[in-house]
Amino acid sequence: MNQLQYISMILLALYFAGIMIIVFRSKASKNTEDYFLAGRQLPFWALSITFIASWWGGGSAIDLVDHGFNKGVSSFWIYGMPVLFSTFLMYLFSTGIRRIGSITQPQLMEERYDKKVAFLLSVLILVFMILGVATQAVVIGRFFQSFFDIDYKIAALTGTCIVLFYSFFGGFKGVVVTDILQFVFLLIAAIVLFIFAYDHSGGFEKVHEIALNNNKPDFFSFFHNISNNFVFIITFGCSWMIQANIWQRISATKAPGDAKKMMALAFVVFIPLYLIVTLTGVLSLGLFDSVPEGGIVPAIIIQYMPLGLAALMFVGLCSAIMSTMDSMINTGALVLSVDLFKRKIRPQASPMQMVWIGKISSLIIALLGLLISLEIRSILRISWVGSDFLATGAFVPLILAFIWKKGNSKGAFASILFGLLFSTYNLLIALSIKLPAFWEIASVQQALIGMIASAVIFILVSLLTKAKSDKASAFIEKAGMLKTKHNNL
Repeated sequence: MNQLQYISMILLALYFAGIMIIVFRSKASKNTEDYFLAGRQLPFWALSITFIASWWGGGSAIDLVDHGFNKGVSSFWIYGMPVLFSTFLMYLFSTGIRRIGSITQPQLMEERYDKKVAFLLSVLILVFMILGVATQAVVIGRFFQSFFDIDYKIAALTGTCIVLFYSFFGGFKGVVVTDILQFVFLLIAAIVLFIFAYDHSGGFEKVHEIALNNNKPDFFSFFHNISNNFVFIITFGCSWMIQANIWQRISATKAPGDAKKMMALAFVVFIPLYLIVTLTGVLSLGLFDSVPEGGIVPAIIIQYMPLGLAALMFVGLCSAIMSTMDSMINTGALVLSVDLFKRKIRPQASPMQMVWIGKISSLIIALLGLLISLEIRSILRISWVGSDFLATGAFVPLILAFIWKKGNSKGAFASILFGLLFSTYNLLIALSIKLPAFWEIASVQQALIGMIASAVIFILVSLLTKAKSDKASAFIEKAGMLKTKHNNL
């Protein structure tokens, strides 16, 4: 082990110890709402930061830099534009979500539709969160592998265990507290990486010359390849907008007004954050001929930074990856414990028993995500397959639940069931199971077929079957999304 690796490991151990001290000093959770919503006592700015940290995490900090190197400024569309689109939609729906007051999305769906729809959505969310954990396990596995020169499997296991440990004991409050610290670390790391990339590349003019010499005339064009890039908004944007871990943060706000403030603040902050990461990748064209093994970010840290700063940057980027993984584990555990275990297996479980079930569920979610990360090691591929589940199965019935009175439980059930089967088929192919592929996995064609079919099924089945108009009207009025006189839509 060289000196940089040794110092980095010490700093990471100290960082982890500091997080655990904060977690153990926090007030112990007494019930499910304490463990998963922090008792709805957190200020909107704290929830805004944990919301930002959960999205502007490992994929943005590391994977987007590599895409920026390959595709230029237009790579902002891969993560940045879907996040802005999703945040804007959630700004419109946030007060309605908070007014409903449910702890989980399946509880909300049961209030709007029925128990069968809620159960299907629980399964859908559970799969998405497991795949989300897998994505971040790949990120941290590749990062540790490159930095410490160790086997990928050991690297992924080590990183996942660190996140699981403080998530297990701290619950949602622990996630929020650590996310605030991790956001600060990541922000500093992103700025420092940009400065070093700018300084050593010779600046944007020099990089522009290099791009032209490498036959990349559209490298600085934001709208280059827009037809293909637009699909990221459709698939990622629609799925992230209904991400259960984000709705969990909306539900955790003190009041509906705080939920809207949280979304507005996040939208404004996301623009410079994703831009600086994209531009760091763009400037890296002046540093490397191709993407180094292990990624550009570890290469910049190791090759261009002094020893002490490199070690600090390593810890900062580790915190970025953790900030996304911990929210995925916590929300997956929420669905598994509350919506599946308590409702289907042991309804009489006591509040303290449910806290422990939540902790055990955290362990299960982390383990399943880790296992998938050992099979599929492409960050973008896992992200796409995971988003496929939510975009195809849940987007239409969830959104129309707030604004379309005629949408009913049979339509929602049929739509979600189709999305679950469609996306599971795509996942099996991605896991190298030999099945006939009728479309390219993680493609524009797949996204359009899935979402259009889901919408058609929901609308047709709802129109052809009897709707519970009183239940739908009561839900829409409670959410306050539409004025009463418009509830006959």
